[in-house]
Amino acid sequence: MIDELVSYNREFVKNKGYEKYITNKYPDKKIAIVSCMDTRLTELLPASLGIKNGDVKIIKNAGAIISHPFGSVIRSLMVAIYELGVVEVMIIGHTGAKHMNSSEMIEKMKERGIPQERIDMIRYCGINFESWLRGFETSEASVHETVEQIRNHPLIPSDITVRGFVIDSVTGELTPVE
Repeated sequence: MIDELVSYNREFVKNKGYEKYITNKYPDKKIAIVSCMDTRLTELLPASLGIKNGDVKIIKNAGAIISHPFGSVIRSLMVAIYELGVVEVMIIGHTGAKHMNSSEMIEKMKERGIPQERIDMIRYCGINFESWLRGFETSEASVHETVEQIRNHPLIPSDITVRGFVIDSVTGELTPVE
């Protein structure tokens, strides 16, 4: 499968398919969006918001969750704010989200050959799997929690607007989360 993508890429570059996407690193709309990596949102999210290449910074991960106050999501937001001029942040969860369970994921790890000793060693090193691999009860609650984490983060300026939404993963309709 990867070879197919690489082959496509060679043709894309050869045919200058990139030309219509050329922009700079600064988001025209000065917005960063934190959203889930769900495949249903790959094209739906930008299409439903009317955004094009160069308009916004999009940060995607599993669940649009901030799993650590100094992890990659906050780091990316800080780069977006301090280096790239972002002044607004949208957190966008989605309907039909699979609610992760850390115990079930650990069982899947073991089924795929990760030995219990390795899991125990990682726990011993201070990783709390229940917190790190946590899911959420509802998309709305998760979005609300993420919005609050950003609003109350000690390194995020108070003049940054942070708003939360849930997108319908079929229609693209946004519902605000208060």
